[in-house]
Amino acid sequence: MSKAPGSIFSRLAAWSHRNLPTRESMEKNRLLRPVAHRVLAPELWRFTRRSVPRGVALGMVAGILIPVAQTPVAAVFALPFRANVPTAALTTFITNPLTTPPLWIAAYWIGSSLLRLDEHVPGQPVAEAAARTEWIPWLMQAGPATALGLLVITIVCSIGGYALSALGWRLWIARKWRNRHDNRGVSVS
Repeated sequence: MSKAPGSIFSRLAAWSHRNLPTRESMEKNRLLRPVAHRVLAPELWRFTRRSVPRGVALGMVAGILIPVAQTPVAAVFALPFRANVPTAALTTFITNPLTTPPLWIAAYWIGSSLLRLDEHVPGQPVAEAAARTEWIPWLMQAGPATALGLLVITIVCSIGGYALSALGWRLWIARKWRNRHDNRGVSVS
């Protein structure tokens, strides 16, 4: 059974609408209570061509680097950058129980290749430590590599998310203008 091409986008839009934080839910959040008057400012809840990409980039930063309370942290991050709060909060869902393990594995792989850990030490110390279940030494060695990898992934994803959302916004507005002109009977060349 095939589905209509637009159905995935409509389902994604419906999911986003269901999970998008409301001003009321942010107001009730006890972590945001000290800054609620700033987070609930109307200009931070408007969807504009500048605030949405900023929200996406900040949501990526909070979602990847912050292990807990990502949504409130993204909302607080949105304040000084005048980013869209709902977009920043929704983008933190990029990390979830399904995406976090592959993300951390990729972060370790990127970090260890940048630090060249296996070249400085004979053998494969991380694999050997994991096989012997010596978790403390393994974590002490894997920690810096994973942290560096997470930082690299965060930078790349934030810049990419910013660029893609800005491009998406531009294409969406262009399509709206084209439809408006087509409805008036004026063709756009």
